[in-house]
Amino acid sequence: MTVFFDVETQNTLEEVGGQFPERLRISVAVTYDTADSRFHRYTEAEAPQLALDLSRADLVVGYNLYGFDYLVLQQYTQEVELPQLPTLDMMVELQKLLGFRLKLDAIAAATLKTSKSADGLQAVRWWRENRIEELFDYCQQDVEVTRRVYEFGRQQRYVQYYDRRYKVQKVPVAW
Repeated sequence: MTVFFDVETQNTLEEVGGQFPERLRISVAVTYDTADSRFHRYTEAEAPQLALDLSRADLVVGYNLYGFDYLVLQQYTQEVELPQLPTLDMMVELQKLLGFRLKLDAIAAATLKTSKSADGLQAVRWWRENRIEELFDYCQQDVEVTRRVYEFGRQQRYVQYYDRRYKVQKVPVAW
């Protein structure tokens, strides 16, 4: 089974001293599990269960898992070494090929002709305003975009992005 995964946080990197994702607190997280073809929602209190659920996957797929999501989630579990899980971090794979980082939204816009519904800063605002359902919906939409980008790349053997001249560039992928 493949599990697609994304986490949102209660605070911003700026608030925890810069580039220290491991200092952030989870607000919500969402997975999509191909075993039951369903989305699963988690709160901060359920973070240890999320880590266990990820550990049961044949493959965990996400975007910037090693640089963000795993670092945020790792503090909630001693039982699971998240970076050791079978993982496809699409951002890392694309960075290896291109030599630079692209946002998920950039890949989704060129590949799927869709975009994310908000961003991480908006997600923090929703948390602070106790707009939890909107926060879950946003996180779930991120997971859905991630899943669709992955499936497109798997089927077509490429994904796309717009270069600085707004020209579509194809990137061959083997996932």
